[in-house]
Amino acid sequence: MKTIIISIKIFLFFTILTGAVYPLLVTGIAQVVFPEKANGSLIVRDNKIIGSELISQQFDTKKYFTSRPSAVSYNPLPSGGSNYGLTNLKLKNLVAERKKQFIDFNQLDSLTVVPSEMLFASASGLDPHISQKAALLQVDRIAKTRNFNTIQKQNLVQSVKNHTEPPQFLVLGEERVNVLILNLELDKPDRNITNNK
Repeated sequence: MKTIIISIKIFLFFTILTGAVYPLLVTGIAQVVFPEKANGSLIVRDNKIIGSELISQQFDTKKYFTSRPSAVSYNPLPSGGSNYGLTNLKLKNLVAERKKQFIDFNQLDSLTVVPSEMLFASASGLDPHISQKAALLQVDRIAKTRNFNTIQKQNLVQSVKNHTEPPQFLVLGEERVNVLILNLELDKPDRNITNNK
């Protein structure tokens, strides 16, 4: 009986410690040190949540930069990839289809080398970034759709370059651009990159 009582006390102690004290401590520190990241890196415009810097969204109109493909239709709840292997015929067909769609959608030359992230879905299906090259390949299409003049088009190219993030810790991954942030920049009324309606 004594052993059972000790076991119950230990169980209750660690339940309170790891189930309440530790989570509250970590949450409190996170809210003080980096509250924006702790709350999901949400982007707010006019008191309305537009999205998160960490989660990709679908953009399928010609006036916006498009995100990389998603195997879960950009749904954060069942996030994941297709798990198709490189020798899988379905994956080969998907890649060929995505390449054709990207080239047609952006009115590019059929020999254009399409960056791999625009052909393959990410492991999470929610990667919000594309390479600078993938973004720059979309500039002509966006400029044409929005009736940009030469200066506005040049500003758009510069905006892509200005928003290009370096590899994490300067060594992990590659340079990348956040698609949502680029698209929000497109619609800012106080910039020379404006949405002509």
